[in-house]
Amino acid sequence: MESDEEEEYTLQGPVDDEGFPHGYCTLAYTSGDKFEGHFDHGAKSGKGSFHFYDGSKLEGAFDGGLLQGKGLYTYEDGSVLKGVYVDGELNGPAEEFNSEGQLTFRGQYSNGVRCGFCWIYSADGGCICGDVNDDGEMSGANIAYIYPGMKLALIGSFVDGELVKGQLANVVGISQDKPQYNMVSDGGIFKCDVSTNNSISSDPLLPDPYEQEMVYVGASTIQGASEGLFMKVPMKEDKVVAFYNGIRLMHSEVDARDWSRNGNTISLDEEIVIDVPPPFDDTKHYCASLGHKVNHSFSPNSKYDLFQHPRFGFVKCIRTIKPVTADEELTVEYGYDHHGCGPDNPDAPEWYKQQMKSLKGNN
Repeated sequence: MESDEEEEYTLQGPVDDEGFPHGYCTLAYTSGDKFEGHFDHGAKSGKGSFHFYDGSKLEGAFDGGLLQGKGLYTYEDGSVLKGVYVDGELNGPAEEFNSEGQLTFRGQYSNGVRCGFCWIYSADGGCICGDVNDDGEMSGANIAYIYPGMKLALIGSFVDGELVKGQLANVVGISQDKPQYNMVSDGGIFKCDVSTNNSISSDPLLPDPYEQEMVYVGASTIQGASEGLFMKVPMKEDKVVAFYNGIRLMHSEVDARDWSRNGNTISLDEEIVIDVPPPFDDTKHYCASLGHKVNHSFSPNSKYDLFQHPRFGFVKCIRTIKPVTADEELTVEYGYDHHGCGPDNPDAPEWYKQQMKSLKGNN
């Protein structure tokens, strides 16, 4: 027997006089997909759900064999799409959430393709918004990346969500679900400028505007440290305050070097390490990002986190873990390996080992 999609299936449930599914039935298709729900003489009718072979699922109300009205699509990774369906196609408002329940998309669909003005949200707090093109991509000449906090934006041309050229603007409000901006005439020109293993930035002295409002470099209050990073304004916990960009090196290269050369390195992922080597550790030569200026503490007020930056690409950021006052120095726990060489002999520079011994001695 074949379904209304002309695919063979095995039926469990009642049938009508002609042998078509009628009532609550389960159809197991040869593709590995499965449908559970109500049928009216062979046509899906009422509540039902598709369970696809890849682990994803589509739920909603069917009429005449097609999904109509609100539907919920759950991807195999646990992320979900909530939208409005017309004759089985997404048509109308929709929202998407990641597996942790965080909003990742809000906008419209037409015949299964994103359309009109849409918002794409990142888990780090930033977002991109604007009119998508005919293919549903965030590409065009008047698209904005908005920093966390919804106060600053980079507005300009994007291709599939990547910044080509943008200018700084202040977000002054929201009208009809669209941000309203005031352009900053002397705010600089920004572009996607992801570092490589031999280039930290094409414009190393152009500060990040968000970071510029948050932090400044000053003489550290920590014994033995030279410079540190300080808050310009009071900040609540769980807020991004700085970015850690640098050249991108392989772990194997960094691990083979002496610790004296790794003072400004941080692991980005299992393959890549971010490094801010001389002369870029001096703000006279590099001030596009300042996260590398944050010093270590075993009682930190911040932590390293991941961030998808419109200019730097995938980097680390500094995120507060408790309220921080204006002019307070930011600190993170560097997190050197305490296991490879034993808990009392971490794979770390000598100053870190001495701080750890001192801390244990005081306790």
